[in-house]
Amino acid sequence: MILLLLAALLAAALITYLYRSESLLQQPWTPDRASRLFAQQPLPPPLDDTFLSSPPSSSPDNNNTSSSSNYTLPLRTRGRDIVDAHGRRFRLASVNWYGASDEQFVPGGLDVRHRDEIASVVRRLGFNSVRLPYADELVLANPVVAPELVAANPDLVGLRALEVLEKVVEALTAQGVAVVVNNHITSATWCCGADPCDAGWANDHLPAVMCRVRQTEEQWIRHWEVVMGRFVGNPLVVGADLRNEVRGLWGTMPWERWAAAAERAGNRLLQMNPDWLIIVGGTESQNDLSGVARRPVVLDVPGRVVYSAHVYSWSGWGSLGGRYSKRTYASFVQSMRNNWAYLVEGNIAPVWVGEFGSPARPGQGDANYWKNLLRYLKAIDADFGYWAINPRKPKDHEKETYSLVEDDWTTPVLDYRMKDMTELIRAGRT
Repeated sequence: MILLLLAALLAAALITYLYRSESLLQQPWTPDRASRLFAQQPLPPPLDDTFLSSPPSSSPDNNNTSSSSNYTLPLRTRGRDIVDAHGRRFRLASVNWYGASDEQFVPGGLDVRHRDEIASVVRRLGFNSVRLPYADELVLANPVVAPELVAANPDLVGLRALEVLEKVVEALTAQGVAVVVNNHITSATWCCGADPCDAGWANDHLPAVMCRVRQTEEQWIRHWEVVMGRFVGNPLVVGADLRNEVRGLWGTMPWERWAAAAERAGNRLLQMNPDWLIIVGGTESQNDLSGVARRPVVLDVPGRVVYSAHVYSWSGWGSLGGRYSKRTYASFVQSMRNNWAYLVEGNIAPVWVGEFGSPARPGQGDANYWKNLLRYLKAIDADFGYWAINPRKPKDHEKETYSLVEDDWTTPVLDYRMKDMTELIRAGRT
């Protein structure tokens, strides 16, 4: 009886501790002085030498979109870096622009601003590249996009989803912004839930009744060929991010299985254009690239593999150290090194942190995660991709708390996030 009472008391104490610690993580964070000062100043102009090319307005003859060139294409990899044809490093400083992977099949904001204006905003924010997600269902259905979704782009009315996607890519690359196309999800919806049908690149091993959109690996690759076939002649479409957050069934996926599939898809794409970078995310929702040490991805064209990791405040759940929102810097760095950063610090291969983000009004846990992550990204001079520019989620027009622009798609949100990313972009430059 005494033992049961002691066990009950210990359990109650543990529950109380967990409740209090979680409550502390949710407490509002007060911006520091540097963040407040940053918000009061104009956004620094973008550094032109971080872009692959200049937009038309800054080209010497005002009509050439590829004349800037501090960089000579194509890109390739060398050790931990992405470099141009002369070996000069090109660091991906990216932002995600989503929507084509969701139910409406169209990148966000085209009802508010012309795509050329949004592309100009991306450049003005300092991002030299965009990760542009699509869903396999977009390729299968390729519907005519609803006119109200492209209201600020009247020339897109009546076009199908793939055509709209192509026009968005053309707008970005005309601004000198590089594009990485990303296969985000199978069924067009917000990613990523618990649906096993969307957890990997193929779902034909699951019962047919489970999956609204069903596909084999071969169909997945063919969808890639359809999408990328539109961009073979556009040199600023620099890469294919093969699949978002592979996690298998209930969070399990052997790295070896995914690496083999990535090689098959990557080699098929390189037959279309041997200059593309092939980006391979980690398993366990893109957190884990530890398997690369024993089984790297090897393609028919050398110097084309870039790995990708995603890092969020809730990442790390289930591990001994817990979620990243509550970790010390030392614990956080150790997890990064175990999962993916050993590839960068060991000069083995490039890793693009293709998704990370934080809300405009963070809690203490969000702020702790962000502080640790940005400190580390700056320390290792990392390639990165922020999620996301969009101010609204597509289906129900829900506010996107991670957004970097206001609802007008032009006014930047100047806060601690843009401060730190501006510093990261400008590190080591003048």
